[in-house]
Amino acid sequence: MTADDRRIKALEENLARFREQLKQHQLWAYLIPSEDAHQSEYVAECDARRAFISGFTGSAGCVIVSQDDALLFTDGRYFLQASQQLSPSWTLMKMGVHGVPSKEEWLKKQTEGNADREIGFDEKTVTVAEYDKLTDMGLKLKGTSDNLVDAIWNGRPQRPDGKVIVQEEKYSGESVLSKLKRVRDAAFPAANDDEVASAESKFHPDNLNGLVITALDEIAWLFNLRGCDISFNPVFFAYAFVTRKEAYLFTDFSRFTTEAQKHIKDLGIQVHPYDQAIAFVKEYFKANNEHVAVIDNRCSHAIVNAIGRPCSRMNVNPVTTLKAIKNEVELEGFRQCHIRDGAALVKYFCWLEQELAKKPKGPTECEGANKLEAFRAEQEHFRGLSFDTISSVGKNAAIIHYKPDPKTCATIVKDHMYLCDSGGQYFDGTTDTTRTMHFGTPTDEEMDAFTRVLKGHIALDQAVFPNKTADATLDVLARQFLWQGGMDYRHGTGHGVGSYLCVHEGPQSISNKVVAKRIGIQKGMTLSNEPGYYEDGKFGIRIENIVLTVAKDTMKQFGDEPYLGFEAVTMVPIQQKLIKKSMLTQPEINWLNNYHKKVKNALTPLLSADQTVMAFLERETSPL
Repeated sequence: MTADDRRIKALEENLARFREQLKQHQLWAYLIPSEDAHQSEYVAECDARRAFISGFTGSAGCVIVSQDDALLFTDGRYFLQASQQLSPSWTLMKMGVHGVPSKEEWLKKQTEGNADREIGFDEKTVTVAEYDKLTDMGLKLKGTSDNLVDAIWNGRPQRPDGKVIVQEEKYSGESVLSKLKRVRDAAFPAANDDEVASAESKFHPDNLNGLVITALDEIAWLFNLRGCDISFNPVFFAYAFVTRKEAYLFTDFSRFTTEAQKHIKDLGIQVHPYDQAIAFVKEYFKANNEHVAVIDNRCSHAIVNAIGRPCSRMNVNPVTTLKAIKNEVELEGFRQCHIRDGAALVKYFCWLEQELAKKPKGPTECEGANKLEAFRAEQEHFRGLSFDTISSVGKNAAIIHYKPDPKTCATIVKDHMYLCDSGGQYFDGTTDTTRTMHFGTPTDEEMDAFTRVLKGHIALDQAVFPNKTADATLDVLARQFLWQGGMDYRHGTGHGVGSYLCVHEGPQSISNKVVAKRIGIQKGMTLSNEPGYYEDGKFGIRIENIVLTVAKDTMKQFGDEPYLGFEAVTMVPIQQKLIKKSMLTQPEINWLNNYHKKVKNALTPLLSADQTVMAFLERETSPL
């Protein structure tokens, strides 16, 4: 029996054992989302319940297990990966594909005429928005205080207990007291304010008192703290509760460094154990009957249940928006950390080219990823990677979020495209860069696709648009040249990026998915610009820069609104070997040459001591 055979056998056994749990709890089905109690995209090993039960390890997806079916719902980034990881008893539901129902639609259809079918869920991991959506459809839900997956998970990892440190103000650019004031002003507006905290609120503003904050990156940002409880994400397990006069933090305070403990005590923040958060909120609103809780739609059903009465619901938590709009210190940190990160990437690509010049077969995908991490570790303020490096060659690059396995990964070769998507965490910022390379002779098909992706990347980079423009409006700029060739990609064009926080940050994004009540792109937001193209079984292409949203000088300002554009801070050459120059316009060629001039000027001071690397940089940034 092979290792994969043993893996499949274990998955089938776990599924059978889980169905026994359904029978014991008299449930027809159970919802198992990817997220933890804080709606984290990436979760700690102890919270990877969806991965445990299904075998699918991607970052996005939801599982439904019923007495008869086992379904995984995931998006286009993971179709290939999921099809390879699921065992035979599972059905892959390809979200966004015509004819494939959503999980809500599937549940509705399966329960029609079967009113007694109860759907179980963990009250801590299902949001109030999802709960309301399902109950509004007439579905019969039954919350469980303990997650049923945990009951069958032998050897479930312990909750992490890493150290929590202070994020110094020289990197954060703002004090905790200043942040708390801005959060309170947004969450608890004065009665005569034009903008009330929640557009849906039926409550008098003076009664709003008690903002529940559950997202880990928001808590880390608000209190200028960083942790290490989730791989690649410098966050720590906590809840926060902010009233008009007090601020409470629910976490394991013993894990805080001496400096971090002093930092919190000096601010007058009241600290309570992590496990007491929900009970505390329940007692607070029980004792303060006139106070109205302020929550957002990502708040768990368990917390809303504990509050016990109607809340002021916000689509976007004020902390979410304030964190997304970076201050000048944070923006400068992004510029500086991307220069150092770019130096590491140029060293890596130079090294890889040399290795492939020695012999037809170079290092494995994993060896390449490890070498790149070593180059990053040489850089000032480096704290670790911002996500698992996607080091992928040939057909593996067509798996959008591919993760190489040391036991099975491919060898990087000259004759196949190589896609490297990677990033680092630094005290002064978070990086995320993708470059697609070919170290031999690319085919005409590969060059055509690459050039279309590049044209879309340039078009988005050069966009000028009104303040708060909807992200879907910009997304088409990056896809237009692919569409002209009947091509596309199954992922968003851009995501927000945190400042020494999560590499995927909301609410800002650039996507063709229309989401109601998005706040639009605003000055100070940091995003990725990453169109791509993927030919299943052959190759994958993606070009990704991180951009800052900055003010643009325009001839006029319609409606007295500022106009915005992007400033690329990623400093890594775009390989010219893959470009079909005849497909580019002169303005596009000028953009590429100007970008490469900026890259060369930024990186030369860090690379000039190494003649080989400098020769590589000069060649790769030479005018097209």
